[in-house]
Amino acid sequence: MNFRRGRASDVPEINLIPLIDVLLVIIIFLMLTTTYAKFSGLEINLPTADASKQTETPNEINVGLTAAGQVLVNKVPLATVSVQAISEALRRAAGDTKEPVIVINADAKANYQSVVDIMQAAQTAGYPRISFATQSPH
Repeated sequence: MNFRRGRASDVPEINLIPLIDVLLVIIIFLMLTTTYAKFSGLEINLPTADASKQTETPNEINVGLTAAGQVLVNKVPLATVSVQAISEALRRAAGDTKEPVIVINADAKANYQSVVDIMQAAQTAGYPRISFATQSPH
């Protein structure tokens, strides 16, 4: 007995519409639950400590920070250590130099806020290229 004699056989299909619906719901769920963090920071080039000493370039401004909190711009001490005073000293030290590199030489025991103030002063002065000086571990 062949009951299927006159009928054409149906080709099995995979219905993709429910799959697409589920994927869209998952994507929407992920988009709504993901937190996007925006970091307002400064661009900093951190040197490696074991690198060989590079030759000094004329467009560097050396900013020293002692453990006591004294700030020196190109070995000249500043009277006040406010962000505005450091920014003005950086502009004077840069002169006509385009895009100088600010090299921060901070004492290991210096206050972290003082380092951040120097970085903020460089950003205020319009100098985004900042580097930190390190010593080799001999």
